[in-house]
Amino acid sequence: MQTAAIDPTQYPLGSNILEEGTVFRVWAPNADKVSVIGDFNKWDASVHTLEGSEEGVWSIFVAEAKEGDEYKYLITNGENEMERIDPRAIEVTNSTGNAIIRSQEFDWHETEFQMPPHNQLVIYELHAKTFPEESGKSCLDAIIDKLPYLAGLGINAIEVMPLAEFPGDNSWGYNPSHPYAVESSYGGPLALKRLVQAAHKNGIGVILDVVYNHFGPGDLDLWKFDGWSENDGGGIYFYNDWKAETPWGATRPDYGRDEVRSYIFDNAMMWLKDYRVDGLRYDATLLIRNVNEDEDPSNEIPEGWSLVQWINGEIRKQFPERIIIAEDLKSNAALTKSALAGGADFHAQWDANFVFPIRDQLTKAEDDWRSLEDVRKTLLFHYNDDVFQRIIYTESHDEVAQEKARVPQEVQDDNATGYFAQKLSCLGAGLLFTCPGVPMIFQGQEFLQGGSFSDEFPLEWTRAEQFSGLIQMYHDLIHLRQNRDMKTGGLCGQGVIVHHINEEQNVIAFQRFSTHGVGDDVIVVCNLSHEERDGYRIGMPSGGEWKLRFNSDAKLYSELFNDVPSHDIQADGEGQDGMPHSALIRIGPYSTLIYSQGE
Repeated sequence: MQTAAIDPTQYPLGSNILEEGTVFRVWAPNADKVSVIGDFNKWDASVHTLEGSEEGVWSIFVAEAKEGDEYKYLITNGENEMERIDPRAIEVTNSTGNAIIRSQEFDWHETEFQMPPHNQLVIYELHAKTFPEESGKSCLDAIIDKLPYLAGLGINAIEVMPLAEFPGDNSWGYNPSHPYAVESSYGGPLALKRLVQAAHKNGIGVILDVVYNHFGPGDLDLWKFDGWSENDGGGIYFYNDWKAETPWGATRPDYGRDEVRSYIFDNAMMWLKDYRVDGLRYDATLLIRNVNEDEDPSNEIPEGWSLVQWINGEIRKQFPERIIIAEDLKSNAALTKSALAGGADFHAQWDANFVFPIRDQLTKAEDDWRSLEDVRKTLLFHYNDDVFQRIIYTESHDEVAQEKARVPQEVQDDNATGYFAQKLSCLGAGLLFTCPGVPMIFQGQEFLQGGSFSDEFPLEWTRAEQFSGLIQMYHDLIHLRQNRDMKTGGLCGQGVIVHHINEEQNVIAFQRFSTHGVGDDVIVVCNLSHEERDGYRIGMPSGGEWKLRFNSDAKLYSELFNDVPSHDIQADGEGQDGMPHSALIRIGPYSTLIYSQGE
């Protein structure tokens, strides 16, 4: 029975908990009949039949339905009856189970937190199941135990691989069955809110991966949701023509249909509003804007581009402090242009112009094969005159999995903890934290996690003690990168000049700066050779003493390192490399030195 005082059509789609009961609303335009079945009516489809509308939305108020009850929709289309999980359920028992009536209410205790500016961000990508140590807690709650460690390292944002409900208990998360529900095996919606709250208390933002380029393909109740489809396609939530095809099946959402656009838009807003995450990273935006990965103009999806513009534009208006990141990897500057300029309005994008060339240089078998010109191009690359529109990294879930491996493993497969593996991994870290861009590391990178990433094998946290020196190295680099001591401001700046390249001896030096001067100008020297360089002259932008702020060759970081005694240097009046001054340095094999002026 409907309650006259409550008009269910005035509530959003999904389940809406009221003091008097629950309002259910669902979009099923091709259904002949829709009933809600659940704990509250003993799963009897004859008790609560929803009322349809011309727009294809079905609604009902059920006084008996309360928070925590399980439910489903029974949809009738002709002679076919289909049980379906609510597409907007925020919690499910499992991917093939039932929806759960759940409120979004949570006591946030009004924790004060503000995302750092993009030029000070250091992101740590993690996978909810394999990152934390086994503790008997849910995965998301177990991550909380590691937040003080991450904060101590200097991390100020974690990027969590997708958390939407997927089939089974093991997954990378890029196969969402129920886009609104937080994975049940990870702890569900309350666990995610606890994680975000705890992260904010530790001074860490939370960026969430979202998957809008396809849904499923497994355990997908959205598929032929109300019984209708064309061309044996997916029905109302999907394209039913050539635009449906993705590398994961014909499961691309119909970006041209208003109800599907709203479904994706509301999902993005939910994470930001109800879970208070500090940013979204869109998976494979290339496959939102194009049917194929070849970027053939004839396969473009204009409505996919306009959907992203709509979502990002509203995020910028409603949540101006949050960050929006694209994973596209096609070096398309339009992604990070404003919508007014025809762009997609992302703040930043994962940058193929760093990860591919730098990994290539680090993993060369011979020094003679390395190209400092490729390193130079990487250092100078940017989008739209803003170096912080690029997310730079040497390891991510994609780059260290399947047929690829962690950098130390790629350097020396038969000795991934040895001298060369450690030295070149650290050289990569030196470049990462001094190159213009927003640096990101992947879980365990800081303690030399080897092998390849898998969703079945947890991080080897015993390595954190074994390689504590390398963790200290990452801490020191992050400290400098964020200008914590106000002595390396240039690492937070837009400016970069690559002023010294010696291909024969594999030495490159570059200047980072913002406003120039003491405490701002930074000189970085990298030796990509197995040989030490002593009495080596490089150009300097100003005379006087330059303090050595970092030497990756120090035994402080590893007993295997050479501990070549690099020191503070004195820049004299002898110009070199287009600079008015120069200085003699000593640098160890496969090492990074960082200098700046001031006490």
